Amino acid sequence: MRHDGGVNPGSATAVRLRPLTARSAILSLLLGNHPPSSSGSDLVAFGAQLDIKESAVRAALTRMVAAGDLHRDDGSYTISDRLLERQHRQDEAMELPLGPWDGSWRTAVVVTSGKDQASRLHLRRTLSAAHFGELREGVWMRPDNLAWLPGDDIAGDLQLMRTRPDADAADLVDQLFEPRRWAATGRSLLDHADRARTPRDHLTAVAAIVRHLTHDPLLPTELLPPDWPGGALRSTYDAFRDEVIREWLAERTV
Repeated sequence: MRHDGGVNPGSATAVRLRPLTARSAILSLLLGNHPPSSSGSDLVAFGAQLDIKESAVRAALTRMVAAGDLHRDDGSYTISDRLLERQHRQDEAMELPLGPWDGSWRTAVVVTSGKDQASRLHLRRTLSAAHFGELREGVWMRPDNLAWLPGDDIAGDLQLMRTRPDADAADLVDQLFEPRRWAATGRSLLDHADRARTPRDHLTAVAAIVRHLTHDPLLPTELLPPDWPGGALRSTYDAFRDEVIREWLAERTV
C-alpha cells in the first residue's frame, strides 16, 4: 500500500509536492474554516496573497460550482455535502481518537458479492478512511484501538470480528500500513514546511500534510516506529490554520 509521495522507508527527501492551483487554494481555505463558507471577494484576496491571479480564482470558482463542489448564494461560496464529508475526515485526521490497546485486532470481512463497481469502490474507500488495511481481497484489519462501527450504507456488506492473529503484530502492521514509509514521508513534509518562505510555498506544504494525515494508520503507541511524526504534522497544520487562515479571515470581517 503506497501513500503520498514516492519515498523509500529510510528517506525523508523524495516527496514531490503537487503544484498549488487556484482550486486547491480555495479548498484549503474553505475546508479549514468553520463554517466552510466565504465570499468571492475574500477568496480572490486570499488568492492574491498566494500570487494567484483574480481571473484564475474566478475561473476556478465557476468550474467548482458547475461541478457541484461549491454552492453559490448571494456572492458567497460554500462547500457541497460531498466536500463536507471530506472536511469531516480532515477534522478527524487532526485528532487522535485512540483508546487503550489490549493486543486484539478488528477484522472486517466482506460478505457480499455481485455489487456494482461504484458500491465496491465506496466500500473500499470507507474502510480505508476508517484506517483499516487490506490483508487480502475482502479481508481488512487493524489494531482494535479505535471505536469504529460501519454506517448503515455498508453494515450489511461486512462481518466484524475481534481477533488475535498468530502473526507478529509488528510484522502485520508493516504489511498492512507500511508505517516507516508513512513516517519518512511525514518527516519530508515537515522539512518542506520548515523551508517554506512564501505563503504559497507554506500552503503547498500544509495541503500535502493534510492529505498525508488522512492516511495516518492511527496505530497503538506500542506499534509505532521510533520518531513518529504524527504529532508534529498535526501541530504544523494547527499553527498554520490559527496563524494564517483564522487570523486572515478575522481581518476580513473587521
